[in-house]
Amino acid sequence: MEEHNIRFTSAEMATLWTTYINESMAKCVLRYFLCNVEDAEIKSVIELASENSDKHIHELSKLFISEDFPIPKGFTDEDVNMNAKRLFSDNFSLYYIKNMTKVGLTTFGAAYSMVSRADVRTFFSNSIMQAITLDQKVTEVLQKKGLYIRPPYISTPDRIDFVKNQHFLSGGFFGFGEKRPLLSIEIAQLFANIQTNALGKALMMGFSQVVRSQEIRQYLLTGKDISSKHMKIFSDRCINEDIPVPMSWDTDVMDSMEPPFSDKLILFHVSLLVVAGTANYGISAASSPRKDIATDYVRLAAEIATFAEDGAKLMIANGYLEEPPQAPDRKKLSKV
Repeated sequence: MEEHNIRFTSAEMATLWTTYINESMAKCVLRYFLCNVEDAEIKSVIELASENSDKHIHELSKLFISEDFPIPKGFTDEDVNMNAKRLFSDNFSLYYIKNMTKVGLTTFGAAYSMVSRADVRTFFSNSIMQAITLDQKVTEVLQKKGLYIRPPYISTPDRIDFVKNQHFLSGGFFGFGEKRPLLSIEIAQLFANIQTNALGKALMMGFSQVVRSQEIRQYLLTGKDISSKHMKIFSDRCINEDIPVPMSWDTDVMDSMEPPFSDKLILFHVSLLVVAGTANYGISAASSPRKDIATDYVRLAAEIATFAEDGAKLMIANGYLEEPPQAPDRKKLSKV
């Protein structure tokens, strides 16, 4: 059945607009990576990621034009210095793409479930498939180069069992302070959150070297400290039960002080990571039956929410925050 004269819903406006902003940022970052990459296999991954962003921006622009919807400014050539010295290693660019593809799969999937128009659903459906293809390629290259970090292994259960004690939820079994072993899902979530914080820490470390604004630099250094703190909390949970933890990527940050990106892009990028981190913590809290672990996620999510608010204030103060589509002010209109 064909659709005629169906306007964008609020969900379609929100998801398309946000995707355009994010893809315009990704395009700048990936173009910079392409100017510095030396490894041919890693270059092919970056090229595929860059092609996906170009396709998305093109398709989104067509959708906006068809509805006389103003195309967001997002990020442009003004926000990237292609001639800047290398700030991150080739290996780091692989980990970066792996993580951002994970974010893309989550956001594209959520967007697809909310939109209604056939052409918009097709766009997000195609975006999901492109992200899967990219994830497959980056994973293969990481594995081929011996860089892929697998979550920890645990023993295979030898029987089916059922929970018999309410202490399963509180964590204790026999006495005060004694906790049951971590569940496989709890280990998986802790491991994933250590990885995402490690990536965020490395990015903010690099960005803090090249950002022009002293105020934004201090904000980035605060974020780096928060990431380090969260990594330690999650790592201690694993180490206390002899579960291995992933490495950090601090050594993949070069010593360049030449800005490859505008302060606007850097601040927005950190804000995007904070949003993704908050979502991860919410999922992790819901997936962790042990109350002490779930409480950690809730408490730490509140901390990064405050950090996110500080970032939003900085974006507004510097005139960086592009206003998303919003409902008309009916009270104001009725007074005209």
